[in-house]
Amino acid sequence: MDSLDADAPEDPADAPPRAGLTRNRVSVFALAVITLIVLVLCWRMTEPFVSALVWAVALAIVANGLHRRIARRVRRPNLSAGLTTALLAAVLLVLAAAIAPVMVEKAREGWEHLRSDEVRQRVDDLVRDRPTLARAVAWATKQMPSSDEMAKQLAPRLQGFLTGSMWGSVQLLVTFFALFYLLRDRELALRWLRSVLPLTARETSRIFKRVAEVVRASVLGTVLIAALQGLLGGLMFWWLGLPAPMLWGLVMFVLSILPVLGAAIVWIPAAGLLLLEGSWEKALILTLWGSIVVALVDNLLYPVLIGKQLRLHTLPAFIAIVGGLVAFGATGLVIGPLALAMGVALLEVWRRRLPAH
Repeated sequence: MDSLDADAPEDPADAPPRAGLTRNRVSVFALAVITLIVLVLCWRMTEPFVSALVWAVALAIVANGLHRRIARRVRRPNLSAGLTTALLAAVLLVLAAAIAPVMVEKAREGWEHLRSDEVRQRVDDLVRDRPTLARAVAWATKQMPSSDEMAKQLAPRLQGFLTGSMWGSVQLLVTFFALFYLLRDRELALRWLRSVLPLTARETSRIFKRVAEVVRASVLGTVLIAALQGLLGGLMFWWLGLPAPMLWGLVMFVLSILPVLGAAIVWIPAAGLLLLEGSWEKALILTLWGSIVVALVDNLLYPVLIGKQLRLHTLPAFIAIVGGLVAFGATGLVIGPLALAMGVALLEVWRRRLPAH
């Protein structure tokens, strides 16, 4: 009996696992590859809308208090989120609808004024006894295209401009579409994030709080600095006797919110017009005011304000803001400080988890 038991075949269940490929390992490997492919495809689909989604998240965080107040009076989640989204969209659209036509009209008037006989006469009087300036003005005049030439140059680019405008409209629609669901399903989204993040409940709450502080400081800081730039620009327009200082102050406020544009789009042409009219003292004052005072408000005060709100040193806050703008464009105003603050928060998590020795 012992010999028979010794010669009996071993039970496969009792045999030690063999090295190499097994059905389970192949299954896990295939699942990992499929997951990676799906994630890459999802990222490729989401990448064009990253800016829109970032701004949707930022608006959702900033408007959370407003949405809570509306939700206390309107008990239906869809209606309260819709009202909050519609209110934010109305504010932005009203500002754009009020300012855009004025800017276009003023730009057209300024262009026609530059090409008028009156300005030409003033330029001739200004440069009559200044040969160097006369050569520079003559060169600039030759470079200035006529209306027909400008139309011919702009015609090929019109399609690209229209395509970009349509894509910008799509991005805006995606922003407010996502904002609605972020407001309505905020608690559901936060619960899902808590379930997938490899953090404790206390660590997750700390990071969520940090993210909210960063976004509020970035967005509200941008609006505050833009308002200050518009105020400073409008006051200088009023002091120099330029027309419509309140209007142009409002225009500079709106343009200062967009880092690609900025208040310089307003005060640089104004300084040029003053120079062409012979008011070189006013042109110099406006240039110095815009390039030093207004620009420093944006480049220095904003990092100081954001760094104070985020409890970060001014230097890393400045690098995060400028680096974010360079890497991500306008969205970098949010992504840059947010990435820095989250990095600091995650380092704090590691510091607490790792032993001291």
